[in-house]
Amino acid sequence: MCLSSSLFYLRIYIVALLSMGGLQLAAEVAEPESIETLVVEGQETANNESATSFSTPISNLAFNPRVDLQARNIEEAQADLTIRGGIFENTGFRVGGINLFDPHTGHYSTEIPISPKMLTVPEVLVGSSNALLGFNSTVGTLNYDWRVIENGGQLSLAAGNFGFNRQSLYQGWSNLHSFSERWVLSAELESARSESDGTILYGDHDFDRSSARLQLLGPQSQTDFFAGYQAKFFGWPGMYTANENNLETEALKTKLIYASHRQNYGEGSDFRFTSYLREHSDYYVYWRHSPQVYNAAHKSKIFSTAFSGKHSFNDQFSLDHATQLLADSIDSTTLNRTFTDRAYIKFSLLPAYRVEQGQQQSLTYRAGFSWDDNSQNKGQFSPLADVTWQKTYDNGDLDQWHLAFAQSSQVAGYGAIAGPTGGLFASNPELDRELSNNLELGAKLQRADWMASIALFYRWDQDLVDWTYDSGTSSSRSANNVDINTLGLECLVSKQWDSLKVLASYALLEKSEDYGLATVDASFYALNYAEHRGTLGLIWSPLDTFQLRVDNEWRHQAENAIRSGSDSVFFTHLSLSIYPSQVPEVELFVAVDNLWETEFEEIPGTVGKGRQFSAGLNYFW
Repeated sequence: MCLSSSLFYLRIYIVALLSMGGLQLAAEVAEPESIETLVVEGQETANNESATSFSTPISNLAFNPRVDLQARNIEEAQADLTIRGGIFENTGFRVGGINLFDPHTGHYSTEIPISPKMLTVPEVLVGSSNALLGFNSTVGTLNYDWRVIENGGQLSLAAGNFGFNRQSLYQGWSNLHSFSERWVLSAELESARSESDGTILYGDHDFDRSSARLQLLGPQSQTDFFAGYQAKFFGWPGMYTANENNLETEALKTKLIYASHRQNYGEGSDFRFTSYLREHSDYYVYWRHSPQVYNAAHKSKIFSTAFSGKHSFNDQFSLDHATQLLADSIDSTTLNRTFTDRAYIKFSLLPAYRVEQGQQQSLTYRAGFSWDDNSQNKGQFSPLADVTWQKTYDNGDLDQWHLAFAQSSQVAGYGAIAGPTGGLFASNPELDRELSNNLELGAKLQRADWMASIALFYRWDQDLVDWTYDSGTSSSRSANNVDINTLGLECLVSKQWDSLKVLASYALLEKSEDYGLATVDASFYALNYAEHRGTLGLIWSPLDTFQLRVDNEWRHQAENAIRSGSDSVFFTHLSLSIYPSQVPEVELFVAVDNLWETEFEEIPGTVGKGRQFSAGLNYFW
């Protein structure tokens, strides 16, 4: 038995002992009075559990119509998230009022050692919302919040082909201790591991995650303390070099310590103070059988603190505000070390004026700005504004239209500016600050059993940092600035019948680009996008004991000289759950990822994944 397996089962034993003692304690303490949640959850994919590993905050986002997930190996190994035709470094991740960040490369921004059981479904922030709350992410931000802890637990076991197996154990105590009738301390723990030989040769993985959270709920406040650790090893042929003959591997370790306090005050006013420490290390090997041929080790450390909220002066006037300070440092075996640390600040103000128009109609005008600066680059002032018309009905229905303009900026990570200017990954120390402008018109209709939304947007990016291929050089990829214009359309519809829920979407993207003087034959990221993309999710529950979940995605990718095979693909993720009436605490399930066993290169030149079957059980208490 491998060491990671032994440690997992030791943690399982400890959590189980704590669970048995905590269940009795929980039964003796009164339920706390919950506070109003900040994020309204909206389900946009049918499946919510991974079929290829233990679930992470990005699992199953490949079928989310608002984001595009491009994976090397499985999603949980290494996956880039893009929004509206941006690239991975244009996408941010915000948890409970603060943006997580990796200074080396946006590839590692998805390394979040938090159990998704602790988080809400992510809200996708774009346009003026991203300009207000995002941090060093010009296109979009996935915004998660902390769930209110509930009493109960779950044991999950699964196994499948290619030697796949995973185990996880979760326990929550909703009222671990009561300080008074209105102040209650809760806690939760989770431990998970996963391993597989991989759906292709040398596509193996071995993952391990542990996370814990304390939560203090008061009559008008919520305080969260979190600690998490995640270790991952995975391999994939041509993972970053786009050459399947290169048997590449990565070993990642991520630590996160986090504290957050949210306070409601007055009518419609709140603020949140949040801080975290993050440490991430990466060990990359170009040829797994001979690591000495080429390897690279990086270790980054980050401390960040943020203050954000909304102050309502009266029914008409309010002020949204957000400030985040961040300091990073990096130690690397391959970077040229022009500098090894930066300090950043982003400050945003967005006043709002709301005009009542009678009959439950209103117009809200917002206009403000953000300021981005750091110790190594020039600062940038960016305006943002929007106007929203909204009508609500007595039965809860909603009609909404909005028109928005937002400007945002960011600087490139160390991997793009501080590495060698040749070789496998050619950096460019002359890269400029990236600037993005977004103009958008959108509408949303919400009814009791259906919802529809549409957005038409035009974004023009100046000095976007892209990684490109030039057949005349020896580099696998090179960092270059590009000016790029993107026209896009997004349409989403969901409908609920008695036993069937349907989630459907269509997106269109059209781009024009200018790399200036750079010699570019193809792009790995900025021009790796779907010109047409549709998703269809189905959740069918004809009986209390049976549920079928199906996610489908069809895409026609823009032509790319690096990609082998077709530019069109159809993906399906399917799962079937049985809930035995004799044992209501048990769920039996089977699942399949990549049902049609496509070989589509989600990242040009990188081999696509195979088909993964899995089956298992969940036991709830």
